[in-house]
Amino acid sequence: MTQEETHALCRHFLTYSGVRLPLNLLNPLADSEIANRNTYFRAYYDQADRLVSCQKVVYGEVELEHRYEYYANGGLKRAEIIEVDDEARVMAFDEQGNLAAQTDPS
Repeated sequence: MTQEETHALCRHFLTYSGVRLPLNLLNPLADSEIANRNTYFRAYYDQADRLVSCQKVVYGEVELEHRYEYYANGGLKRAEIIEVDDEARVMAFDEQGNLAAQTDPS
């Protein structure tokens, strides 16, 4: 867990919807509900209630992770998607929300 995440609010969710970033997490789970769940999303929010990272947890292991950075206006600045094999895709966005650059895993 990063220093940023230790100062963030952690929540758990069952699923997400849509294809736009950041992910739109749905169906909140109480801490007591994740103990018997095989798959769920662990999400960290900053003090402005923006999603800064989320992890898809499958059988106790992180299978996928998203990390987000934002502009001062709240728009998405950068998204990093890390797959189970540690391959990362990084996307940079301009202040209007348009994709400006992308690096794919090799």
